[in-house]
Amino acid sequence: MDLQTIRFPVTAIASILHRVTGVIMFVAIGILLWILGLSLSSAEGFLQAADVMDSFIVKFIMWGILTALAYHTVGGIRHMLMDFGYLDETFAMGKLTANVTFLITVVLSLLAGVLVW
Repeated sequence: MDLQTIRFPVTAIASILHRVTGVIMFVAIGILLWILGLSLSSAEGFLQAADVMDSFIVKFIMWGILTALAYHTVGGIRHMLMDFGYLDETFAMGKLTANVTFLITVVLSLLAGVLVW
């Protein structure tokens, strides 16, 4: 079996990314709580947090966290709509909604980039 010839359907990619973004958000909680704690500790702490947020790397990480949050949220809404019976649980509908989820996430990711930068 040649592993390079395996092609996952878009529904499998959407499912895997939903799990990955969940892990990313779990890790991000620590980063966000650290920055929040620093900013609330004192006036000097707030200035330190503001200085940290001026770094390109930190802005990129924040953009990544917001993008993961956006994808996980949109994917979660997609799953709930299917679970509650508002969307058919067919492969065609799964494929369509996975593509729509990706499209909405791209738009939200661009908006997050504007927000961060």
